[in-house]
Amino acid sequence: MPYNSAIDCAAAPGLVFCATPYSLFSVSVPGNAIERYSRISALSETGISAIRYDAASEKLFIAYSNSNVDIMYRNDIYNIPDIKRSGISGDKTIYNIYPLGNKYYCATGIGVVVLDGTRYETSDSWFIGNSGGHVKVNDFTSDAGFYYAATEEGLKKTAVNTPNPSNYTQWTLVSGTNGLPAAPAKNVFRIQNKVFVTQHDTIFVQNGSTWSFLYTDNWPWVNVSESEGKIMVCARQANGVSRVVILNDDGTTNRILNSSAAVSFPRKAILVNNDPWVADQFGCLSHFGAGNDFQQLIPSSPQGTASGEMLVYRDVFYASSGSVNDAWNYQYNGDGLYVYKEGDWNNINRYKYARLDTLLDFVSLAIDPRDETIWAGSYGGGLLHVKPGPVFEIFKQNTLGETTGDPGSYRVAGLAFDTENNLWVSNFGSVQPLRVRKADGTWKNFTPPFFLNQNSMAQIVVDENNYKWIVSPLGNGLICFDHGSSIDNTGDDRWKRYYTGTGTGNLPSAEVMSVAVDKDGYIWVGTTDGIGVIQCPGDIFTGGGCDATWPIVPNGNFAGYLFKGQSVRSIAVDGANRKWIATKNGVFLVSASGEKVIYQFTEDNSPLLNNDVRKIAIDGKTGEVYFATLKGICSFRSTATEGGVKNENVLVFPNPVPPGYTGTIAIRGLVENAIVKITEPDGRLIYQTRALGGQAVWDGKDYRGNKISSGVYLVLINDGNKLETAATKIVFIQR
Repeated sequence: MPYNSAIDCAAAPGLVFCATPYSLFSVSVPGNAIERYSRISALSETGISAIRYDAASEKLFIAYSNSNVDIMYRNDIYNIPDIKRSGISGDKTIYNIYPLGNKYYCATGIGVVVLDGTRYETSDSWFIGNSGGHVKVNDFTSDAGFYYAATEEGLKKTAVNTPNPSNYTQWTLVSGTNGLPAAPAKNVFRIQNKVFVTQHDTIFVQNGSTWSFLYTDNWPWVNVSESEGKIMVCARQANGVSRVVILNDDGTTNRILNSSAAVSFPRKAILVNNDPWVADQFGCLSHFGAGNDFQQLIPSSPQGTASGEMLVYRDVFYASSGSVNDAWNYQYNGDGLYVYKEGDWNNINRYKYARLDTLLDFVSLAIDPRDETIWAGSYGGGLLHVKPGPVFEIFKQNTLGETTGDPGSYRVAGLAFDTENNLWVSNFGSVQPLRVRKADGTWKNFTPPFFLNQNSMAQIVVDENNYKWIVSPLGNGLICFDHGSSIDNTGDDRWKRYYTGTGTGNLPSAEVMSVAVDKDGYIWVGTTDGIGVIQCPGDIFTGGGCDATWPIVPNGNFAGYLFKGQSVRSIAVDGANRKWIATKNGVFLVSASGEKVIYQFTEDNSPLLNNDVRKIAIDGKTGEVYFATLKGICSFRSTATEGGVKNENVLVFPNPVPPGYTGTIAIRGLVENAIVKITEPDGRLIYQTRALGGQAVWDGKDYRGNKISSGVYLVLINDGNKLETAATKIVFIQR
């Protein structure tokens, strides 16, 4: 997930916790060791709105953007989903948290929600708006005698010993009386026995029964809070100039932090042993020492989420950040490309390389098989070639066509290399929307012989016949193109468009979203209304053509078409010819024929970061399946890998199998669909299975379902014809 943007921070003994819009990490003090927390490591959600550490109870309160709540206590995480699940309508966002005793007082968009930090449940809800309605509460605090709520209606208070604080009549509007102006209140906090409140970027302090002006500076404030007895003012002007002002409790300036690299959009500042730490929207987390010296702490991560194409090539993962809306208009996303190699992320974008300032919305990717360089399509900025160095080549005019009606826009929406190392380019919206950069570096352009709405072409895949299958958005269906014996000779070019209806393609919908070629050479087409499969692609230009079929999935006594009524955004084929399907409702694995759903992963039944899955990519070597979701990229270690022609570099893992291990055991590096036998040293058969592609999996039990005992076992492998055999060992260690 992206970690470059921070929205909140909190100090605990020996740690500083930092929240991003997606997840959470901690930094050890001293030492700066970083630890990440996510749904993969037991958090309940992805997407954080606020955090707060309570030193008295040693608990970290984590509020999520969907109003779910986690409380982290030592090595355990306790979930309180009550606010999220509540049927109350309105803004249930948690903006701030105030711990007191064993209670957490949550300032939300509907009022104050009180959580019990011992029983881990909601104990009360206070709707304190005028006439008892909802009101946005921005902050909350307490002193010896009163609770204070900073609301959009102004500062309100009620006595701590009020028998029924949920009754709005028990609350008094303080704003507009005793020197405090009538205005919405943004922040309220206490330092020793003084209560402070902010209104319209001005701080007021309570003195007895009256309020007096303390501080203002004519800067727009982002956040004001208390830390170690100081007032931390995060401010940002309209031109982007930002600073953090640290005030003493009498309003005098203690220190100003204004380094542009670390303080570009400060969201929260705290003190840890009098050293400032700043959570910044663009600079992540920074620790300041003496003067303006600082150290930035940014966990290695992609710049943002991924919405464009992803792929894995020779142990390197690539992703693109761009997207388009339903009308295929660009979104001005500048996050660029993400490359993950040997545990580190490299971001290639306009923020890091000034030369890429006009290249936004990267939506397509291809890796050159000759030199492993990156080709990336910007939807509006043209074609980018990334060579080692990095050295950039940018292709726009003279090679690509401008978008009709949008001069200066060069939209590259699809890329694919064919078997002859020619790079095919979907030049969306241009008069000649299909182009190719031949292996010799020269270009050739093509115009389809039929009308396409907005000349739209997007994702391209190349099949075993060297046919180009091209998604044509905006209701144009799917296009197949064969350049014949020669790219330069257009006389033998062949085109076919797949549409809805018998005899014209029989797609479930003309709105095609994705396409993939499986191991049988079949073309799987994802639409806004399910999946169609073209099972005779070699015959489409002869005879009566080849209409798509719709896979049928049995469901008890009924049956239905595969993903009927759903938008199929991405299709990926694994080593066993099974299909991984991305939808708005999670991710699915279906059998090779599409007639059985094997897995369905959602937020509720798995650590999937979000149900809104945009793209899928598979590492055929390891079987790892990558999912690009609305809230970040995650992966699943699947059971199928690409099979080889030989059993070589056979790997069993884990090996040895440790005590208490309940996961699957994988045997990798096999010929496709190999037969795998597990035996005792004397040859007695324990278990037998067949590989999925190039990997077999085993649950560590014998054929009766009993867990096997400690010892050394043989793994015997053959290809079914006993021509390609191999053997290895696996060790079990039981307590």
